[in-house]
Amino acid sequence: MKRILAVSLATSLLALTGCSGDPGGEGRDELTVLAAASLTDVFEALAEDFEAEHDAEVTFSFGSSTDLAEQVADGAPGDVLATADEASMELALDAGAAESATIFATNVLTIVTPPENPAGVTALDDLAGTTWVRCADEVPCGRVALAVLESAGVTAEPASLEEDVRATLDKVTSGEAEAGLVYASDAVAAGDAVSTVEIPDADRYRTSYLHTALDSADEPALAREWTDYVQSEDGRRILVEAGFSVPPQAP
Repeated sequence: MKRILAVSLATSLLALTGCSGDPGGEGRDELTVLAAASLTDVFEALAEDFEAEHDAEVTFSFGSSTDLAEQVADGAPGDVLATADEASMELALDAGAAESATIFATNVLTIVTPPENPAGVTALDDLAGTTWVRCADEVPCGRVALAVLESAGVTAEPASLEEDVRATLDKVTSGEAEAGLVYASDAVAAGDAVSTVEIPDADRYRTSYLHTALDSADEPALAREWTDYVQSEDGRRILVEAGFSVPPQAP
């Protein structure tokens, strides 16, 4: 098993120094980031300042952490991998895609409903008899949901199992489901499109987000600068505003 770092011990903050594009000014450096679906909004927000600071263009591929990690393990191209749990990241690390990964944020599960909460869902027990959805068992948000439901003794079956947390959220915001289990950050991203019901003791099942600059990166220096920026003061602030929690910074 490869090494996973709880926090960056000495963040170099190369992101603050900038990274020049093509020396002749003929083009911009391109960075490809493969990231968990629940990072969609916050990573796109982070990319705005990063691109301006580094004269670079960041391209994202968002999806299930498990799927992305398996693709990286199979040799799919990319510069950075960011997953929503350690198990997914280990798939890539065990395949030799990188030497280590760092935890840069955490998240908890919550219940979302349409704005008026027509089914009157106020707790996990209320899911019984409603049309509700969650992530599939094999993806991080599904694994967390299974643990939370089992702990609460809830046996109600979902109407569907979705490929990732954003697909789960979409079922609720579109009105196809009366409730869904998503991350707190997804509820923040949805804004007024959902109502949120907190899950007691959800913190016991907090999930960790990890990232790494891949050994096969076409832009290894830029990849490291991206991960440094995500862990910088500005990056941490943006993550918290988006509904994530961040680990303590090293002194």
